[in-house]
Amino acid sequence: MEKNIGIAPLVLASGAMLTKNMDDYPAGIIIPVDKPYTWTSADVIRKIKFAAVRHFGKKNLKVGHAGTLDPLATGVLIVCVGKATRMAEMLQSHDKEYIAGITFGATTPSYDREKEIDRFYPHEHITEEAVREALKTFTGEQDQIAPLFSAKSVEGVRAYEIARKMMKNGNAEGIDEAAAGLIRTARIRIESMELLSFHNAADGHHTETASIESPAMYSTSGKEGRQSKINVTDNSALGLPTATIRIVCSKGTYIRALARDLGEALGSGAHLESLQRSRSGNFRVGNALSVDEVLAILKK
Repeated sequence: MEKNIGIAPLVLASGAMLTKNMDDYPAGIIIPVDKPYTWTSADVIRKIKFAAVRHFGKKNLKVGHAGTLDPLATGVLIVCVGKATRMAEMLQSHDKEYIAGITFGATTPSYDREKEIDRFYPHEHITEEAVREALKTFTGEQDQIAPLFSAKSVEGVRAYEIARKMMKNGNAEGIDEAAAGLIRTARIRIESMELLSFHNAADGHHTETASIESPAMYSTSGKEGRQSKINVTDNSALGLPTATIRIVCSKGTYIRALARDLGEALGSGAHLESLQRSRSGNFRVGNALSVDEVLAILKK
């Protein structure tokens, strides 16, 4: 059984065994989890907290995460247990790396596939070289407006509640303008953007320029058994050009908003096709545990 008698939290690894006494982990436990597709970050916390409370027999056990992930994203979600929750803000401040699939020529109100396409744009001019050149203009510090479909607070109300009301009233086309008027710009930093692949079904063009760390980002199955209520649209039959991009950025960066801005920079529209957080600080997706692995450790 692993114990942590030092001042640093225990970082849970695959195959680990934990004692039943939380006092053996005075600095808490950090669990790097590969968040399943269509799960919310809250789903992951709820599942792990329930198992941890039973394992340690501690009803008031604190469990939280260091930086949320959208339901349609996979990848590194850092879960903090016990006194490690005090480190959540520090862990969240570290740079992140993402692998983003971006589709050009169409937009959605949520900037990803959770909502249906609301508008089409010209895209015949978008080439691999055009994308490469556009990426060069995005590095460095910049102001970003978060999507209205986000957890940003607008006068005490979550922005996504405003967005849902607008959708219900048939005002989807005004969501971008509403976001610009309601949400304060945030100062973010893009360290680097690298084009990994480009595919244009219209002309048969396809390139792979770098390796992607984990193909699991495209998985649509929740093996841990959660019944997803998240809508996911399938736009693959449209044959729109797509790019896979590696992004290294500061905390607080909305990759969905970055996809929107990249589409505009190319004189078109764009939305997020897929997203994986491949790294958060020093935690990489290749070393992250599945929810099933975490639950198995907490059942021992």
